Formats: sequence, structure tokens, C-alpha cells
Amino acid sequence: MNLADVFTVVLLIVGLLTVFVGWWLAIAGLFPQFVERCADKLGAKPGRCWVVGFFSGGPLFVGILVLGKIAANAPGKLFSVVCLFTILLLALAGTAGLALRIGRGLVPVAARTDIGHCVRRGGIVLALTYGTVVLLPFTLLAGFGALALVGLARREIPPTMDP
Repeated sequence: MNLADVFTVVLLIVGLLTVFVGWWLAIAGLFPQFVERCADKLGAKPGRCWVVGFFSGGPLFVGILVLGKIAANAPGKLFSVVCLFTILLLALAGTAGLALRIGRGLVPVAARTDIGHCVRRGGIVLALTYGTVVLLPFTLLAGFGALALVGLARREIPPTMDP
């Protein structure tokens, strides 16, 4: 392995982690209330989020992998790859709440209202922890679980004022 191969691998990993942070920022910019709710779920009950993600996203991921393996033609394999990327992007969307939660812990209380800066700071820290590779599946499953819990939660309807 020469130096060019080493640089290829290192820059590929750095680029992938940069894409993760960009995805978290995009989700936080497009759906700030969703990211806030995911951060609240992950902060209040991270174990429940992980269990829900494990029992909902895990079998879904494995099922789509098996579907891709047994698909006999190219469209079936392409469909399974598109489904896997969709699940990964959904899990990363839920993990934006974790990046927000981490980012809020890194700034003073007065600066916690700016969601973009908090997600960027927390996303960089979270992406750096992905270098261990051990935390990646745990956080993705927790993010998928937070996404599922937030999506299934009842939205509170504000009370109306009767005249």
C-alpha cells in the first residue's frame, strides 16, 4: 500500500463524515421542530429510542439486504440499494437530533437558541466519534428509533378559546 492509497482511504472517510454533518444541517434547516423533538426524545429516553430502532430498523435493514441478495435481476438489486440508502438517510435524519443534543451541551445557555450552530458543533463531535466505527450502528439505530417515536407521537392540539 503506497501513500496514494492511504490518502484515498483517509480522504474518502473525511468526505463521508463531512456529508453526514451536511445532511444533519440540511435536516435541521428544513425541519427544525422535527429535530427538536428528536433531540428531546433522545435526551429523555435514549434507551427506548435505541430499542425501537433496533426492533424496527434492524429487521427492515436485514430484510432489504436479503432481498438484494436473492434478487435475480438488476432492477431488483437497484431497488434494494435505493431502499438501503433511504433507511440510512432516515436514520441520519433522526440522528440530527443527537447532534443537536450534543451541540447544546457544548455552548453556553444563551447561545442554545441557534439550532444551526448547535447542530454543526454537535455534528462535528459526533462525526469524530464515528471514527471508532463502534458507535456508528448504535447512534444510527437510536436515530431511527427517535424518528419512529417522533413520527408516531400524537401531536398536541392547542386548546381553542370559546367565545
